[in-house]
Amino acid sequence: MAKEEPAQKEQKRIFILCVDRDGDLGAKGGVKTPVVGREENLNAAVALALRDPEEPDANAIFEAVRIYDRLQGEGKSEEVFEIATISGSELGWVEADRKIVAELNELLGSFPANEVILVTDGYSDEAVLPLVESRVPVSSVRRIVVKHSKSIEETAALFTRYLKMIMENPRYSRIALGLPGLLFLILGILSIFNLLYYYWIAFIFVLSVFMLVKGFGVDRTAKNFIQWIKEYSPPPLPVQISNYSTVAGVLCIVVGTYLGSTKIPIPTEITGWISDFPRIAGFFIQGSMDLIVLGVCVVLLGRAIQWYFKHDIKLLRNAALIVTVAWSRWILEGTADVLITPGMTYEKLIFSVIVGILIGIASVLVVFVIHRSARGFFKKTEERVEEFGEG
Repeated sequence: MAKEEPAQKEQKRIFILCVDRDGDLGAKGGVKTPVVGREENLNAAVALALRDPEEPDANAIFEAVRIYDRLQGEGKSEEVFEIATISGSELGWVEADRKIVAELNELLGSFPANEVILVTDGYSDEAVLPLVESRVPVSSVRRIVVKHSKSIEETAALFTRYLKMIMENPRYSRIALGLPGLLFLILGILSIFNLLYYYWIAFIFVLSVFMLVKGFGVDRTAKNFIQWIKEYSPPPLPVQISNYSTVAGVLCIVVGTYLGSTKIPIPTEITGWISDFPRIAGFFIQGSMDLIVLGVCVVLLGRAIQWYFKHDIKLLRNAALIVTVAWSRWILEGTADVLITPGMTYEKLIFSVIVGILIGIASVLVVFVIHRSARGFFKKTEERVEEFGEG
């Protein structure tokens, strides 16, 4: 039998693809893309270079032709090469990417490549590479960077913009210029008086103060406080009276609590605290009850004045509460006497509680009578009447 010939290896189709994302090839050179073939790409590069000798896309096409010639010269029978150039749009962004994808699909339809060798000017790699890789594998990327390329120009422009922002924007100039300027000033002053050995102490001190101020937002707090002072407008008179009475009442309660604590007989042992707790509580109530009750009444009185100016029905309920809280002083006094002297009779405490209940009932009845007779004084809304009834 005749000996069978070995099966031919499957050929690899490789595209040497040059991408002009900003569309300079059509805008400057007047060349329509896609450009397929060695001679066509060479002519397109020459046309673009004649129009703009500093255009990096022309150099990228020349590099693609050079790569094509070198790979063709290697003469590998299992590889087939094709060179092409596609371009985007001078509008950039979405328009450029969609045009690149359309031309790439057109090329792959006529030459279904297995892999691509991508040649770019180095400026558009991040945008172009994902578009190509999503359709055909990229085996190599060749970047051509020349003097006066867009990347260098844009870097210089970006650096100039940030430098200008640091110089002119007070938000950044305080940190980038003000802090180093202060440190250099301290260095100059200390060098005049031959005190340079103190510079590191001053440096650490200034830097730590700056970090604390920025870290805890002291500068923002101070700025907001100054702005609040400039824009502060006093509240209406009823609100001022209510606020003042609240502060005065709280101070009375705090002072009363302190005076009550000073009346407590301090036991020497922990067991004494447990066994004498009722007497301790009685002395505390006896020493603090006057100012605490007064403080609560002052707070309620301030709110009552505010509701009076507002013609609010809560005024009546608050008045009844003030009378009840004021009478609670005698209930507390009776409670303190019982706790301090357990053997005494409870008549005073019982009398105070009964009278307090009667006073509370009488206050509610008086409030209802006043509400009926002075109905025109208060705001007539169903919500407030229902709230008054619930109270």
